[in-house]
Amino acid sequence: MSEPEQPQSDIFAQISEQPLFADVCNALYERELMTLAAQGPGQVSLMRRRLGGLSHHVKRAAEYLVANPTPLEVDAHNGSWRFRQAAKCPANSVENEQNHTWFSGKATIGLPVCVSVTNYDHQHLELDCVDRIQTENETLHLNRFGWFSFDGSYVDDSAHQQTLDVTDLRLVFPNKKTMTAACSGHCWNHKGKLAPRTLTLRELLLSTLIDWKTFTYSGKPQFI
Repeated sequence: MSEPEQPQSDIFAQISEQPLFADVCNALYERELMTLAAQGPGQVSLMRRRLGGLSHHVKRAAEYLVANPTPLEVDAHNGSWRFRQAAKCPANSVENEQNHTWFSGKATIGLPVCVSVTNYDHQHLELDCVDRIQTENETLHLNRFGWFSFDGSYVDDSAHQQTLDVTDLRLVFPNKKTMTAACSGHCWNHKGKLAPRTLTLRELLLSTLIDWKTFTYSGKPQFI
């Protein structure tokens, strides 16, 4: 005889008993609601859709942060990752040949990657994911940032880059240094370290897809 199915309320109660879960949820809710209030879609239907899915996305991100199966620490009060920041951006030491070798052999649909984003004197690494690959011309498309060559060069049209309000974009292959910097929101300028940026909920969800052992991806594509 099969055991009775566990009520959903009991499942949530078990999850909420985990240390830090409530603090992380509160931080993510507060931050996302402020973002929606300031920058959310103007159309009522789109806003309702965003709000309708908010609970699911916040709980998913919070559960992962609380479980913390990563080399990163969790800042529960801010709902974010933490890691020791390098003196310089790790993307700057990545050679084009390294990028080409890695992406030509390991790029897959759904792969979480990071992009070096420079806006004048401000640089940070931002998480994105691969949603299209063209092996014939050795390019791949990221869900947010657009087209890059396997060597990391940005090859999308300049109009797209202008809409992103940046001066330079470069794809860098995922490893522990680049991905911990991206997940932790590390920023730099010509003088050195800056205060970390706050990741969007989209980036936090992307961080849950990272395989911290191989940095490859073999799961079901999830374009966030």
